Amino acid sequence: MSRLDEALTLVSISSVSRDEAALAAHVETQLRASNLLEVERVGDNVIARSTGHRATRVLVAGHLDTVPGDARQATIVDGQLRGVGACDMKGSLAVMLALATDPTPRSLEVTWIFYAREEITRSESGLSEIAELRPDLLQGDVALLAEPTGGVVEAGCQGTLKVGVELVGKRAHVARPFTGRNAIHRLADVIARVATYEPRVVDIEGVRYTEQLQAVGVEGGVAANVVPDVATLTINHRVAPDRSKEQAAAWLREFLGALLEDSDTFSVLDWAPGAPPSLSNERLGALVRLTGQPAQGKVGWTDVSTFQELSIPATNFGAGDPLLAHRSDEFITLDELIRFEDVLREWLA
Repeated sequence: MSRLDEALTLVSISSVSRDEAALAAHVETQLRASNLLEVERVGDNVIARSTGHRATRVLVAGHLDTVPGDARQATIVDGQLRGVGACDMKGSLAVMLALATDPTPRSLEVTWIFYAREEITRSESGLSEIAELRPDLLQGDVALLAEPTGGVVEAGCQGTLKVGVELVGKRAHVARPFTGRNAIHRLADVIARVATYEPRVVDIEGVRYTEQLQAVGVEGGVAANVVPDVATLTINHRVAPDRSKEQAAAWLREFLGALLEDSDTFSVLDWAPGAPPSLSNERLGALVRLTGQPAQGKVGWTDVSTFQELSIPATNFGAGDPLLAHRSDEFITLDELIRFEDVLREWLA
């Protein structure tokens, strides 16, 4: 059975976020077949640890869940595995399972982490669940997160700031709007301001990060015959890892400037911190060299940040084109899996 067929087995098991139990059971069964591993199940998270006494321990992690989709549609066509989660990230999970159960001796210890609920809110993350309930299972010197990266190292990750802006108007009858003030109309200037944003570009340790700013939600309106007195805009800001929550929020508040009045509200709704590249770490630097390509900055947020919060240097490296993640035509190829496996195997050796 080829790696593509093994990945097809995983893709065919539905594991939409919060429904990973069946896939976790399959992964657990595969891992327990090896007498070289200590296997633990924490909720719908599966952790397998090599049992030697070598000085260095590497963590290799991947999430079990996918965005919504029909796993029954999974198929292999013309050398491509197509189906929800094929690229993000069950192709890489298949390689992780194969290497975890490979008896070839290594000069270091490896902890393999298959965790749940990465694709939804961070507060539900299976990785955070492990950190809370069994922090001993996450002890290690360095971590690799097998998110799809196109076979290159995507170092660190950007932070995510979600802000709610509530603008105030004055309610009135729509036949006499001059007696009120339309809060939805006020939003137009704020949205236009966000649309003029020119991305900030930052180089950190030789890795480039490009920030982004987008309006992602609008709410307002009382009734069809009422001038609305309140309207809200939700803004998502992807922030380079050199900025804290306070710095990012202060910049955005200043960017909107006089468009916000004293009676309006600017609220931070959510924040996930970014993570620096950490390529000064010897083992992560070696991984970059093995790929034969320069490291890139991770434009989105990933659990590399979670590992960094646990004081574990980490990076993103996995099979598949990240631009295909979450798409209806998501796919991965055998060549991509082989390339990822070859580099990962050599790195762990």
